[in-house]
Amino acid sequence: MKQHILPATLLTLCCLVLFNIIYPLAMYGVGLLIGPNNGKGEIVAARGRTVGYARLGQSFTEDRYFWSRPSAVGYNAVGSAGSNKGPSNPDYLKTVQERIDTFIAHNPGIRADQVPSELVTASGSGLDPDLSPQAARVQAARIARVRQIDPARVEQLIKAHTKGPLLGLFGPTTVNVLELNLALDAL
Repeated sequence: MKQHILPATLLTLCCLVLFNIIYPLAMYGVGLLIGPNNGKGEIVAARGRTVGYARLGQSFTEDRYFWSRPSAVGYNAVGSAGSNKGPSNPDYLKTVQERIDTFIAHNPGIRADQVPSELVTASGSGLDPDLSPQAARVQAARIARVRQIDPARVEQLIKAHTKGPLLGLFGPTTVNVLELNLALDAL
């Protein structure tokens, strides 16, 4: 028994040091050396002031902007998490239905079955900065009406800010909400 306990204890201690100290410090060092803004993220500035981070979602609730995907953590990067509520949870279903009702109220002419799920459900991290092109397009009529611009111009902006999968293979086609809203403001 002694011959098993000592190696197991040593292996546990080595793994604790390796995975809880050495690896996190190494990743932090890599982020400082090669990460954007020395590991502090891609800061987005407009008109001389910081407006957000390129890879972190943020709340847009005004009708003149594209709305982001909902966040279970209030877009707080410190507490990144999902709601952990399943599709059979009555509280979750109530929240999703309220989001659908709010979206339909602000987007006349859209039916509940036309609302993309990503506009009413939070992502796993609660910080998703992107939408699908479909989720952006479903909001285009509202934005064109509120801003009194040609709907075709809004569609052009969506198309111009649509990014395809990495190498054409990996991941979905997305639109960054912050960048798209900044482009709207620049019109």
